[in-house]
Amino acid sequence: MQVKFWGVRGSIAVSGERFARTGGNTTCLEVEHDGHRLILDGGTGLRALGEQWGFRPLRATVLFTHLHWDHIQGVPFFTPAFHPESELVFAAADRGGHSIRETLALQMRPPQFPIGLEALVGARDFVDLDLRSSPVASVFEEGPFRVTPLEQDHPDGVVVYRVEAGGRSLVFATDTEHGGVRIDRSLVDLAEGCDLLVHDAQYTDAEYRGDGGPPRKGWGHSTWREAVEVARRAAVGRLGLFHHDPTRADAAVEAIEIEARALYPATFAAREGMAVAL
Repeated sequence: MQVKFWGVRGSIAVSGERFARTGGNTTCLEVEHDGHRLILDGGTGLRALGEQWGFRPLRATVLFTHLHWDHIQGVPFFTPAFHPESELVFAAADRGGHSIRETLALQMRPPQFPIGLEALVGARDFVDLDLRSSPVASVFEEGPFRVTPLEQDHPDGVVVYRVEAGGRSLVFATDTEHGGVRIDRSLVDLAEGCDLLVHDAQYTDAEYRGDGGPPRKGWGHSTWREAVEVARRAAVGRLGLFHHDPTRADAAVEAIEIEARALYPATFAAREGMAVAL
């Protein structure tokens, strides 16, 4: 199983020399195994993935953690979705309000956008996952991938996914908030022994408290120290710090990476274009 980071930034895409080494695109991961593809989130990194793939057919499932704009803005620019022979499935948790189809359509209608969702002729299906009956929905299969979803704390909700294939495992835990008091045990259990944990690390402890700025409690994100603590308790193989704050320049990302490695040596800061073989 191979994991590639196409977008690692949180909240809003950024550009400029200060962000070049880490990357400025928002959330998108590509998971590939035996020629099958599972795409996690459709932020602006999805546009970059589509640009590399080009205007040719693609068969894949795009699985969303949630539908905030930094996780869906790449969809209208995803080149393979315009190809009539593509077979793309878009799936997200059912929140009892707008469906995944309706939500994606909302950002592609006037006055926000010039073309409608119907232009994405390669989008074959839109699936609303039912997680309301239990915080852990039934495990489901998607090609060779075994996917276990878990609800976590975030404004409007978020889903963490454990993805397994070929005897390897990835846990994608972006946009989750522990609250600065305790680590969520359910996430530790889900991540236990996984080969790679990709965990939200948007804030420092000082930022979360509000030192020198607004307190971030309730904004739906973790500190990098909380990410390290989840990795430590779950004894994961590797930890990828993810969803970097849009104000976090390369030097600051690297400084956090060094501090985190001192606490959990198998840690790295996720960067755009990085590929990890599991």
